Amino acid sequence: MTSPRALLLILAFLVPALALAAPAAADQCYADYKAKKDAPLRLQYGVMELQGPCRRGPAQEEVARRLVAHGWILLNVVSIFGPEGLDQRKADAGNFFLRF
Repeated sequence: MTSPRALLLILAFLVPALALAAPAAADQCYADYKAKKDAPLRLQYGVMELQGPCRRGPAQEEVARRLVAHGWILLNVVSIFGPEGLDQRKADAGNFFLRF
């Protein structure tokens, strides 16, 4: 059994580490997505920096809202990722890399 003093010591080190890690992860969050326009049918794969929470549900709402303002309909959010995933998606997104 762990003593209360040991638990406090663990928390004293753990809480500051988590506090420092959380803002870094929340600073930059991106989503890659697929979208379409009708008449004539046009498809798009793009990457967008998210302004809201870095979670699938809020990301889908944000991406859909920002795309519809430009006449695009969101088909799906492929993934949500941090800055480490930008380089590998840049060529595939082409003109739609961080466009919206």
